[in-house]
Amino acid sequence: MLGRTLTALALSAAPILAQQPAAAPPSADEIVAKYVEKVGGIAKIEAVRTLKRSGKFRGGGGFEAKYVQENKRPDLVREELTYQGLTGVNAWDGKTGWKIDPFGGKKDPEPLGEDELKDIIEDSVFDGQLVNYKAKGNAIEFAGVEPVEGSDTWRLRVTLKNGDVTYYYIDTEDFVPIKIEYKRMIRGAEQVTDVYPGDYKAVDGWYIPHSYEQGRPGSSQRSSVVFEKIEANVPMDDSLFAKPAGPGQ
Repeated sequence: MLGRTLTALALSAAPILAQQPAAAPPSADEIVAKYVEKVGGIAKIEAVRTLKRSGKFRGGGGFEAKYVQENKRPDLVREELTYQGLTGVNAWDGKTGWKIDPFGGKKDPEPLGEDELKDIIEDSVFDGQLVNYKAKGNAIEFAGVEPVEGSDTWRLRVTLKNGDVTYYYIDTEDFVPIKIEYKRMIRGAEQVTDVYPGDYKAVDGWYIPHSYEQGRPGSSQRSSVVFEKIEANVPMDDSLFAKPAGPGQ
């Protein structure tokens, strides 16, 4: 019978197939280079000098707020969260991190805390930690193959200039990160946060995620940001990122 014949052929071929060497995975540099090419190429990325992202933050219990993030090269960032008529601000001017927290009853600018400062400095990296990673002082190693929510990924271990370690999970077909695992020491204990970028769309020829989900490993509770609009090369004065003068200043 045909079915038995095919089965016999498959069984006889199995030892031959088993002898074939597995294809070697690409190196970390090759993966990063393919990622840069896939999202538009270095020329398109570097042509973007500012980014304005506008969308919504969604948290637990149905919480939803307007969210705006503005970035300017080389490392300026301002983030605003607006809820029930109040707007909180976190910002980094390249040297100093500051915030305004009306939700905590504070209307005047004040310095960011240590953990908040790490987060805002990470957000200030205009084109991410992979692009021009050597110039940023980062080191990247290939750390194996691992599935992420049904997709095979290459796992890259990125050691930042400050010593923090972040793992990027690059889709083996699309060559873009579909998960980023942040490891941070907070008050003497390691804390891990998983971030899932998605919905990559072109912004002036540079493909940028328009959605992010994040949460702790193993937890079903995730917060998310969905950007309805991302604009490139919007005029931004440096004063936008500077800490406002407080009372008596």
